[in-house]
Amino acid sequence: MARTQWVAAAPVHAVAGTAKPAQRRRRRYTGPPRYTKTPRWGFPAVPWRPRPQGEDTAKPAADPTLAAAVLARTLVPLLWTVAVLATVSAGAEIWRYILLLLSREDALSATAVAASDALTVGAGAVTLIAAAGAGLLLVLWSLRAQAGAAERSGVRPARSRREVLLGWLLPGLNLSVPGSVLAEIEHGLLERPVAARPKPSGLVVLWWVMWDVGVVLCVVTLLWALRDGVQALADGVLVHALLDLVAAVTAVVTAVVVRQFTRLLHPAQPPRRMLLVRMGAEPSPTAPANPA
Repeated sequence: MARTQWVAAAPVHAVAGTAKPAQRRRRRYTGPPRYTKTPRWGFPAVPWRPRPQGEDTAKPAADPTLAAAVLARTLVPLLWTVAVLATVSAGAEIWRYILLLLSREDALSATAVAASDALTVGAGAVTLIAAAGAGLLLVLWSLRAQAGAAERSGVRPARSRREVLLGWLLPGLNLSVPGSVLAEIEHGLLERPVAARPKPSGLVVLWWVMWDVGVVLCVVTLLWALRDGVQALADGVLVHALLDLVAAVTAVVTAVVVRQFTRLLHPAQPPRRMLLVRMGAEPSPTAPANPA
């Protein structure tokens, strides 16, 4: 064992010619710290949760099925609202056409004409705003539903997000792409063979037909507004009424499609009712058996 030698040394201030370090004066206690504004340091105001395993602490990707379900909660009621507003707008257009027919034989009441104009303009404007909002939510929902259906099938979506957006918005493409996207979503949600070609159901075909009819009527209505003449204006009222009726039916069918697809994509778990049938005594602990 090696020999250990201990050496003692005097403190620095005890050495001759070295000044003793000055002691710091303790400040008087004035209470807890005070801040002029709320401090930004500290723990976040969230419940405690364990730290993720491993070094990768990045946020997990958003669940597309949950996002589609959240959008559907707003989209479906809005579509029913659009259906009601479009029906009211169609009724206002029909009333205006009836007044036009009556004006050919007799003078009309100024009150009736003013009420008809106010109802037609107001209902049409509100319907247009609600339909635009529903259309935006429908496009977002289709993107989330497409990603969720592809994830369930274990495949990549047949169309990219950009292609789906252009298919909804560009004239010509919006006659075929939206229906194809819904057919692909339905194909994935029903877990049909991946190699098989998507075959739309009757509900999707009905929606596809109503959607195409509505798009064509929108173009016809815009072109009809360029015509001049009294008869053209009267016929334009009927075209607007027909467009509103088609929009109402399309909104109803769309609401049904979104609701059914969302149930397949993110089925809601019904609450379970628990009923206490019998309450017995607490079981006594079983004594260990004696070894033989």
